[in-house]
Amino acid sequence: MIVEIVILAMIAAFLGLRLYSVLGRRAEHEEESIPTRFENPPRQAGSDATAQPSAFPQPMRPREFSGLPPALERGLQEIHAADRSFAISPFVEGARAAYAMILEAFWQGDRDELEALCSPDVYASFAAAIDAREAAGESLDNKLVRIEETVVTAAELDGRIARIAVRFTSDIAAVTRDRDGNVIAGSLDDAVESRDVWTFARDVRSAEPDWTLEETDEA
Repeated sequence: MIVEIVILAMIAAFLGLRLYSVLGRRAEHEEESIPTRFENPPRQAGSDATAQPSAFPQPMRPREFSGLPPALERGLQEIHAADRSFAISPFVEGARAAYAMILEAFWQGDRDELEALCSPDVYASFAAAIDAREAAGESLDNKLVRIEETVVTAAELDGRIARIAVRFTSDIAAVTRDRDGNVIAGSLDDAVESRDVWTFARDVRSAEPDWTLEETDEA
């Protein structure tokens, strides 16, 4: 009888240890928060609570392109996608500088400067005008008083060629002199407003960062 009691006590103790072991491990696991498939992962600071994950990655949209007309924004986005170094602000500053440099080169008859800054077709037009002016014995004594406005009006990516049209509104004092230096047209005292639309182009795969003047027109 005593032996049976001892055996039963040992069995009870053994079962008690097993039960404690199982419950103990279960309690430890229950302390850990295990998210289910219906629970959302923690949101990062600044994330939109209503945003839904997209099935496809979306391209980055530079803030400087936002708010522009749809066609213009699309063209600039395509150029930026093909050339990640492209940014509109440095381009506009460069276009303003090129506008002044090209005008000055044309007025002075600097063919080398024009050839470096213009496409072959535009350079040919400038060179022809310079030839005609020199043949007539005339010279230009013009002055770019100010550039009042520089506005990007169009942009496109044609294959690997990026094209951007810029409208310049400027004040120019224009004087034409004969071979003896006499003024035959214009006045340096009266600046005339000029509106030009110039289109600049660049091969986006080229290692050279320079844009060239591809087309000129009046606004």
